[in-house]
Amino acid sequence: MDFSYCAYLVSVLFILCCYLLQVSVGIDTITSSQFIKDPETLISNDGNFTFGFFSPINSTNRYVGIWWKSQSTIIWVANRNQPLNDSNGIVTISEDGNLVVLNEQNRVIWSSNVSNIASNTSCQFSDFGNLVLLESTTGNILWQSIQQPSDTLLPGMKLSINTRTGKSVKLKSWKSPSGPSVGNFSCGTVEHLHIIEVFIWNNTRPYWRSGPWNGGVFTGIQTMTVAYFFGFRGGDDGEGNTNIYYTIQNDEEFFIYHLNSQGKLEETWWDDEKKEMLVTWTSRESECDVYGICGAFASCNSLSSPICSCLRGFEPRNIQEWNIHNWTGGCVRRTPLQCERVNNKTKSTKEDGYLKLRMVKVPDFAEGLAVTPDICRSLCLENCSCLAYSHEAVIGCMTWTGNLLDIQQLESGGLDLYVRVAYAELGMLLVLFV
Repeated sequence: MDFSYCAYLVSVLFILCCYLLQVSVGIDTITSSQFIKDPETLISNDGNFTFGFFSPINSTNRYVGIWWKSQSTIIWVANRNQPLNDSNGIVTISEDGNLVVLNEQNRVIWSSNVSNIASNTSCQFSDFGNLVLLESTTGNILWQSIQQPSDTLLPGMKLSINTRTGKSVKLKSWKSPSGPSVGNFSCGTVEHLHIIEVFIWNNTRPYWRSGPWNGGVFTGIQTMTVAYFFGFRGGDDGEGNTNIYYTIQNDEEFFIYHLNSQGKLEETWWDDEKKEMLVTWTSRESECDVYGICGAFASCNSLSSPICSCLRGFEPRNIQEWNIHNWTGGCVRRTPLQCERVNNKTKSTKEDGYLKLRMVKVPDFAEGLAVTPDICRSLCLENCSCLAYSHEAVIGCMTWTGNLLDIQQLESGGLDLYVRVAYAELGMLLVLFV
């Protein structure tokens, strides 16, 4: 090989190495004088997380975000609703102390948007994939990216709802796989009368529901056992916030929850051998996972055909619609309850009873009360408005006074649900309390 050609190759490689070293800047902090510009990046000390500029697949738009291992696993996006249209973007600290993304004209297209910052600030990139805006003099945290998630839940990141103010922290899906702008789906925590659940909404309509949380697992997810989804925690923090989050022990067990553009919440786990994220669970494994697909007073069973059936003692509200698999109208009670007839001065001698449904995702709109199973049963039986009850060791008593909506038959896990029916509907295998 010609000597001059070899010298040329060495020069090219040298220049390339210098470029790569420049792209991955050796800092983990951004200040007003120490900034990054496209295509520079910050890399966490452990090498797992990167903060910088990227373009999604099939897109030339530029965004500022955080990714795990590779740009195929974007976990957070700053300017998701206002992309850069060239490669001249800058991330820096502005005069008002906020972390900002600037375009070529030095116009702010995204800001951490903290008000009344009194001193100089800096932004640090942690080994947990978290951007933290700090007061330089006190070290006080002013803003964190984990408190403004995009479409991905990381270890330690909280889904929350403040029951006093209504303020919430939710995941919000991308518009499409190539468009990080806010899409149609969101995922967050709901607390209703001491019952905590996680929901996915399609705009404002419920799309999926986890079932009640018992302090360790969500009882409506059949694959979730005590040993599964290791480390889920949450509850009331004493300041009005109801939180749900999870932890991991080490990077080898690294997994995340990603709300995709189709409204599926997916658990993805890092396979170090394959060097990629693998989907290990999804919120929508069958049509039965769609919220309320069978309507009120009906149950969904993915192993049955058709998947929807009225609860015993109930019949389709509209048989013609039901027969063409339009189940949204749900079911209605076939025989009036005895307590209703008594209240209406109609003579009856037989008491109402309860139909026991085993291993189900219990309905939405439960009301919680910390009492024993026997007291729970008695309270429901004594109240004609109580249409069903369930009891779980940690959650306690749950009762329902409205439509029984979004019941799902599970193959494992779940809870036992006792549905109030008229005596005439009870069979030999049903539970009757007289």
